[in-house]
This record gives sequence, structure tokens and C-alpha cells, in this order.
Amino acid sequence: MSPLLLLLLCVPLLDCFPDGLVTGSCQNMVPSHGGTGQGSAAPYTVTADQGSYSAGSQVTVTVRATSGSFTGFLLQARPVGQNSPVGSFTTVSSGTQLLTCGGVTNSAVSHTSKSSKTSIQARWTAPSSGNLANIEFRVTVVKSYSVYWTQLKSAAVSYSGSSGSGSSSSSGSLVSSAGCGSSKICFSQPSNCDPSSSSSCFFMSVIMAPDSAVQLEMFGVSPGYVSIGFSDDQQMGNDDVYICGQDSTGALKVQHAYTTGRTAPNVLTLGDVSNINTSLVNGAISCKFTTRNSITTQRSSAGSQYYLMFAYGPSSGGQIQYHTDKMVICNAVNNPPGGTEQYVHLRLDAAGCLMLIAWMTTGSIGMVLARFFKSVTKGTSCLGKDLWFVAHVFLMLLTVAATIIAFILAFVSAMDWSGGAHPVLGCLVMILSFLQPLVAFFRCAPQDHWRFLFNWSHALNAAAIKVLAVAAIFTGLQLISGSSDSWLVKVMGGFVAWEALMFLLQDLNMRWKQKGTEVHTEVVLLVLFSMGNAVFLVSLLVGIGNL
Repeated sequence: MSPLLLLLLCVPLLDCFPDGLVTGSCQNMVPSHGGTGQGSAAPYTVTADQGSYSAGSQVTVTVRATSGSFTGFLLQARPVGQNSPVGSFTTVSSGTQLLTCGGVTNSAVSHTSKSSKTSIQARWTAPSSGNLANIEFRVTVVKSYSVYWTQLKSAAVSYSGSSGSGSSSSSGSLVSSAGCGSSKICFSQPSNCDPSSSSSCFFMSVIMAPDSAVQLEMFGVSPGYVSIGFSDDQQMGNDDVYICGQDSTGALKVQHAYTTGRTAPNVLTLGDVSNINTSLVNGAISCKFTTRNSITTQRSSAGSQYYLMFAYGPSSGGQIQYHTDKMVICNAVNNPPGGTEQYVHLRLDAAGCLMLIAWMTTGSIGMVLARFFKSVTKGTSCLGKDLWFVAHVFLMLLTVAATIIAFILAFVSAMDWSGGAHPVLGCLVMILSFLQPLVAFFRCAPQDHWRFLFNWSHALNAAAIKVLAVAAIFTGLQLISGSSDSWLVKVMGGFVAWEALMFLLQDLNMRWKQKGTEVHTEVVLLVLFSMGNAVFLVSLLVGIGNL
């Protein structure tokens, strides 16, 4: 057999198109591998993030493996019952490319290599004119050389007419802040943001009508779900909740549930819920629907007041996981509510105020006394001890007590770890603050040759507590700051700079005295330091009270 004949016999085996340039398969969507497609149920799905479209609008399409993976695919949009591609795609996932099929540019999407994939996304743009009709997305998925499924179909996406203005919001949201304060109650984070123009907005709105119909809207960028809850109090548990999240195929669905505490909520039958509209664009989940289900909480009754909650987080296999963060409206709303616009703020309550007072006044002053006033009060005693020591112990015990009380109040109130790094930092501050006086109680005598170990460990632990406490305050202020410029955080930054400056001046003054320069300004600097700290403290407390 000649080499040329051998080469010709090998051509069909090499026609695998690992680069995804499969324009020859545009019409029938059958791979040129030879063999036939699988007749069994496909372990793949193709879903759209919207159930309808208008002229010029966009729909995000997801091809996902429900088990295993795939190496190649060919995706098109076609009118239901027809075989010609319509509209154009843009790529979203890496490893994908656009093809021209049926003379329509960018009317198909395929792979760029045969690497394993579990899901891909692409964005389809509807034609702005022409004879538009209901469409479906079709995909051929290749698992291996001879194992593939052809023309898997999505649910039909209905044509709802022209888009009117011909434009869409930058976030792709179905909801907006229009009507907040007049026809509906809204809250958002950051305050006053509009989900129709900002994808970094977390938003919720409620319209409660006298006929018991409640229209709910929610929006947020989330890895799995967003949710709205009606609660008797500001704590999670025994709440009536609606969840808008991704199911096992990646499509959005609305669920009605009841929370029981720290465990996963109990999913209820959806009940009398209608007019459901959902959208998933670039990770931004939008949901809008109407419910006539009664609100069920632990103490629900006619005319009850409810706190509104918003939470979001990841999901796995269609099951929601523990929330990434939660937001609670400050004031309870009536059923039905008034029309006053209300926005969410995570309040810094008594626990936060105690932390501010402890680490901006008593703790700071106590540390200054221990560092710089030993020689100043030499020879002056109180209760048989040096005056600086008595004052230092008193102030630091107040600081430790305030820190522990603040931790207990915060943890009992929240009953969870939401808030990112803030609760972790708070726990570290509480633990180290508790250890500080405990270790000091068992310290060795000043003349002991091991005393230096206590001195160094005591000083280093105090410095660590101070740094962690300031970090905890910063993260707490970031959680509650509702203004776009985060001025509370800036005030705290000014306080840190002020403390650093005053410590530097006290240190320079101490060094001058050690060189024989008699400059007695410690008391003046301490008074100035205390007054400045008080100004920053009052500014923060007043600002928080006005949130």
C-alpha cells in the first residue's frame, strides 16, 4: 500500500476539530467525527437567564455539565421550529470563540481547545429589527471523540416586543430605585444606590398593598443567591424568607422558606407567588415577583410590625450555603407599611460604643502613663503603689472590662460570624485583653532575673491588642458607613494619625530628658492628647448616631 493511500485513510481520524473551527457543522450541528450521537439522556443542560427578550436586548446563556465534563461544544440561537441561527453572541467564558454560521456574523459559539470544561457562558444579543419570534438555544456537546449529544435545547425564550428606548441598564437589573419613598419601601447598601445603573448595589424593595399582595424586588452580585426575610426582631431565626438563587443547573428560581436559626432554612411550597421575573447577568442576580402568602413568623399576627432582612451568599448544587453577609433595616415596618423611604444601616450599638470609648480614651491614656510617666510621678504613691502604676492598672482594667462586655453584647446580638474580618478581630482583641491582666497578676518581682520576660511580653501584647482593636474599629466603621465618601473611616484615620503624633512627641520629650534637658511637658502633652482623643471620639459617636 502506498504512503499516499495510507495518508488518505487517516484523514477521517484526524478530522476532530480540537480548535473548535466547526463551521462545517453549522447547519445540522453534528460533529464531523463519524459515528452517531448518543440517544440517552444528556448529562448537560443549556439554560437562559431570562424567560423573555425584546428587540436588541441581551440574554446570558449557560451550558453546564450536571456530571462529568465536556471537551467541545457548538452553541446557537434559533427560532423555535426553525433551523437558521438568529442574533449574535459575545464571549463571556475563557476558551470560547465566535463563528459565522448561515452567513450571520458571530451567530455561534464554540470551544478553542479540547481541554475539559464543566460549564461555559456566552451573551446573546437579539436583532434590533426583523421578524422576531420565540427562540431557543441549541447546543451540541462533545464528551469525547465518539461520545456526543446533538442539538440539546433550552426552554423557549419568548419574544415580548420592542425594547422601547433600545437600551439596557449597565447592571442588567430588572429592578430599580424608582418609586422609593413614595410607592415602595426600599433599602440598599451603599445608601441610595440604584441597581438599574450600578452593579455594585445591594438592593431590596417591598410594596405591601391592602389586598395582601406584596411585591418584592431584590438585587445583588452574589455567587449563589440573594434573599429577603421578614423578622420579629433583628436576629436571624424564625423568619419568613424568600430566596432567589441558582438551582443545580445554574438557572434562577424563587423559593419560599422558613429559617430556624443557624441551620439551613426549611423550604416551603411556593404558594401563591406570581409574576416571577429573574435575571442573572455577570453574577448580578435580579428577582421581582408578587406574593399573596401570609407572613409567618414566631409571633406573627394581624397588624404586626416586621424588620426587613437582606442576605446573600454562595450555593452548591442548588442548595444555599451560609450567608456571606446580611443587612437589617433599622426600624420595624408596619403591615401594611407607610411610604417613608428607609435604607439599611448596620448599627454600631452599645458594643461598638464601648469599644470606641475603651480604645480611644481609657486604653490609650493607660498606655501613655505606663510608657512615659514612671519618672514624672516618682516618689508619689497611692495605696502603697506608685501613682502612675495605680492609674495605669485602673484604666486598663476598665478597658479590659469594656472590651469583654462589648464582645458579649455583640456576639449575643448577632449570633453569627457575618461581617468579614470584623468579628474575628473582635475575638482576638477580647482574648488578648483577657490574658493581659491575668498574666500580670502572676508576674515575678521587679528584682527577679526573669522579670525582663514579663516586661517584654506585657509590652508586646499591649501593642498587639492596640493594633487589633484599631483594625476592628476600622472594619466595623466600614460595615456601617452609609455615605459614599466613608467619612467615618476617614475620621478614624485622623485619630490614628493624631495618636501617632502625640506618642512621637512624648517619646522625643522623654529622650530630651534623658540627655539632661529639663523639659517638663509630659502633663501638657497628656492633657492635649486626652482632649484630642475626646474630640475624635465624640465626632464618631455623633456621626454614628445620625446614620
